[in-house]
Amino acid sequence: MKSLARLGLLLLMGVLALQIYFAGRIALMAWLPPESTSFERSEAWRLAVEKHEIAWSQQWVDGEAMSRQLKRAVIASEDAGFVEHGGVDWDALEKAWEKNQRAQTLAEQRAAQQSAKANNAAKTKAAPKPAPQAKIVGGSTITQQLAKNLFLSGERNLLRKGQEFLITFMLEALLSKDRILTIYLNHVEWGEGVFGAQAAARHYFRVDARQLSSSQAARLAVMLPAPKRFEKRPASGYVLSRAATIEARMPAVELP
Repeated sequence: MKSLARLGLLLLMGVLALQIYFAGRIALMAWLPPESTSFERSEAWRLAVEKHEIAWSQQWVDGEAMSRQLKRAVIASEDAGFVEHGGVDWDALEKAWEKNQRAQTLAEQRAAQQSAKANNAAKTKAAPKPAPQAKIVGGSTITQQLAKNLFLSGERNLLRKGQEFLITFMLEALLSKDRILTIYLNHVEWGEGVFGAQAAARHYFRVDARQLSSSQAARLAVMLPAPKRFEKRPASGYVLSRAATIEARMPAVELP
């Protein structure tokens, strides 16, 4: 029993030490911008392994040197309640959970139907189709996305999600909303090896981040959920149509 108690105490001390480390790193970010994030480093490693090169374009720009239109576009697209919530939008999480449950149920129904067809196909020696997978919808805020990108891996489990919540609350407690948004926009992915507003503005429009127009900013905001996919067709019909919707919302967005 004593050995178990010691092990539990050591584990608790380790968890507390990790939280103190995260809090200290975040507190420094009020003055010193992070040079890189966990996600950026993992992507650099992936590119080095798969393509034998480190393709990483990222340049820090201060918040005042960044287009206000881009800030409005990203908030309108990613997190409309950014200036109001405390880091977690519980209503959005609930809606995302309900939508994912419906999608999972539908996927299971389709899988059952395909399984029945596969049994029939086996009798006729036809190749069965792969079982459909439910599309997971997130309800993460900008602060949560930053928390994950800064320190955590991309795997989905309850332990990682719990740590994401803790880091999110630290970010909200130790940094201003404006600073959170600035760090997020300087490190979010906008394509393979393209990180941050300055790199994205140069990559897609050959301008600096401060020069982005409202339409250009809206197009960049559309790309955020799936930048590697949209990078292949940054002016596709979907991107332009969705960007027009975001641009119409932008005048009503409150900036921190």
